[in-house]
Amino acid sequence: MRVLTGIQPSGTPHIGNLFGAMLPVINLSKEHEAFIFIADLHAMTTVHRAEELSKNVLNVAIDYLALGLNPEKAVFYRQSDITGHTELAWSLGCLAPMGLLERCHSYKDKIAKGMEANVGLFYYPVLMASDILLYDADIVPVGKDQKQHVEVTRDLGQKFNNNYGDTFKIPDVKISEETGIIPGIDGQKMSKSYGNTLEIFAPEKDLRKKIMSIKTDSKGVDEPKNPDENIIYAIAKLFMNSEELSLFREKFLKGGTGYGDMKKELADKVLDYLKPYREKREELAKNPEQVKILLQNGAQKAQKIASEKLNLIKKRVGLAI
Repeated sequence: MRVLTGIQPSGTPHIGNLFGAMLPVINLSKEHEAFIFIADLHAMTTVHRAEELSKNVLNVAIDYLALGLNPEKAVFYRQSDITGHTELAWSLGCLAPMGLLERCHSYKDKIAKGMEANVGLFYYPVLMASDILLYDADIVPVGKDQKQHVEVTRDLGQKFNNNYGDTFKIPDVKISEETGIIPGIDGQKMSKSYGNTLEIFAPEKDLRKKIMSIKTDSKGVDEPKNPDENIIYAIAKLFMNSEELSLFREKFLKGGTGYGDMKKELADKVLDYLKPYREKREELAKNPEQVKILLQNGAQKAQKIASEKLNLIKKRVGLAI
C-alpha cells in the first residue's frame, strides 16, 4: 500500500501538524511504502519572499527527520524538484469545472480571514490532486479541513479516467477523528494562518509563554469547570496518558484549581513529551548539507516514478507524437 502526504513549509510546524499529519504518516511509513513531500509550490500562495521560503523548506526537512522519519524507508522530497507536479496540474485543470473549485471551503475561509484572493490559492486543489495522482497513492492522510481537497482529487482522477481511459488510481482518504482538528490557543483550529499555534521546536520560554496565554473563560479558582469545553483539556489529551488525564479531568470537575496552575502542568507535560525530538533537531541543524543530500536522493526516487507516469499521461491526452 502506498501512502502519500505533504506539508507546507510556510512556518515552524506546530502540534496540530505533529499529531494531525507528521507523526501519523511517519508511523505509516514504518509499515507501508510512503511518499512524503515538502509542498513548497503550495507555500508560494502565501509566502512571497524567496529567502523565507528556502529557509522554511530546509527547516521542515530537519523537523521531519528529527521526529523520526527514516529516508531509507520513505521517499522524502521537495515538491518543486519534480516538474511533473505542475505538468499534470495543467492537464487536470483543463478538465476541472469552475464550480468544483468555487465550492472548496478552504479557499472561501481563507479569503474571509483577509488573505489575498490570488489564483494560486484558488487553484490549490488541482495542484494537490496532481501531487497525489502522479504517484498512484492508495491512502492520503490529511486533517479534516483537507478532506474536501482529497474528494476533489478523486473527482478529477475519475473524470480523467472516464475521458482518456484508465490512468490513475483513485485514492482513499485517512483522517484521525481524535486529532483531525486540534484547537489553537484562541479556540479556533490551530493554524499558522491564524497565528494561534504551539510550535514544536520553539524555544522553551516562548512555548511556555504561549501555553500560559491559552484562552479561558472567567470561572474562578474554586468553581467547577467543564473540561469538554476547555482548550487546556483538549490539548492535554494529546500529551497525557489515560491515568494522568483522568486526574487532570478531576481538577476541572471538582474545582479548587485555577487555570494558571493547569496551564503550568500542561506546559511541563508538553515539554517532557517533545524533549527527545527537540534534542534530535539540534543535532540535525548542525549539518544542513547532509539534509539537502537526503532530499536530493528522495527526489531522484520520486522522479523515476513521476517520469514513467507522465509518459503515459502524455500519450493518453495526445501530447506524445
